[in-house]
Amino acid sequence: MKKIVLCLMMMLAGLSYVSAQAKADIKFDKTTHDFGTMPVDTGAVACTFTFTNVGDAPLVIHQAWASCGCTVPEYTQEPVLPGKTGTINVTYKGNGLSGHFQKSVTVYTNGKTDTVRLYVKGDMVRTKDK
Repeated sequence: MKKIVLCLMMMLAGLSYVSAQAKADIKFDKTTHDFGTMPVDTGAVACTFTFTNVGDAPLVIHQAWASCGCTVPEYTQEPVLPGKTGTINVTYKGNGLSGHFQKSVTVYTNGKTDTVRLYVKGDMVRTKDK
């Protein structure tokens, strides 16, 4: 009986320790950026997504992965302390393609919200020859 009580007390202590640990969390100012309509010969366009660590521990971005090679994310490499901000810069290279586009960047973190998807979209149009 004593062994059972001791095991239960240790399990309870372990669970309370795990639940009391601080955890980072990420919150973005926006998750979609619309470039609008632009000519196909515009070249590369870029935008910045700003995020805040709303958790209680340092936030680390492990990876930012783009859905295709025409979209390139660059992100804050160092840990972001609680209450501080970081950025993810996303560059889209249309390479002369026309039409609507919507690309995604998947962000992996150590936070409570461990995966966030960001989007860039717009319309590339051909200008008529004069």
